[in-house]
Amino acid sequence: MCECNMSKVTGMCMAIIALVIAIVIILCPNTPIENKNILTAIAREGDNTEVGNAIIKFSLNDIEEGTAIMHQAGSENININESGIYQISYQVFGTGQRLGTFNFNTVLIVNGVGLPDTFNESPILRDNVVNRMTLTSTVILRLEAGDILNLGAVSIEDVTYPRARIDIEKIG
Repeated sequence: MCECNMSKVTGMCMAIIALVIAIVIILCPNTPIENKNILTAIAREGDNTEVGNAIIKFSLNDIEEGTAIMHQAGSENININESGIYQISYQVFGTGQRLGTFNFNTVLIVNGVGLPDTFNESPILRDNVVNRMTLTSTVILRLEAGDILNLGAVSIEDVTYPRARIDIEKIG
């Protein structure tokens, strides 16, 4: 009698294991694989020689994953190929060309229009030293397929922008 019950228990365990394996096999192929859409573009010394106001050009695409975000190295335009929600982080290094008042700002531009809620202001410095600073920001924007994104630097001072970086990820 013990051997018979032991056989039934073993049989039931084997059936449960087979059922679990079948469920895993059926469900796993149907689980969608999430494709990453990421762009990291970098501006290096010499990419942006404008003084004052500039649309930042990026000469190096460091990370390019997926097809939702495209950028041609050396260009200022970042093309959005898929509608969705994007997280955008950037940093822009500005340097003053002369001693005195120093101030610059950054803004994200979509289709040629600056987005006021992305305007990032530096403090106004009034020292007799060479001025430099880095502005950073992270925003989340809803963008549409066909949008062109730019990073703008704005100043009435003699500021240049020798380095910059932008990281964009489609998050939804």
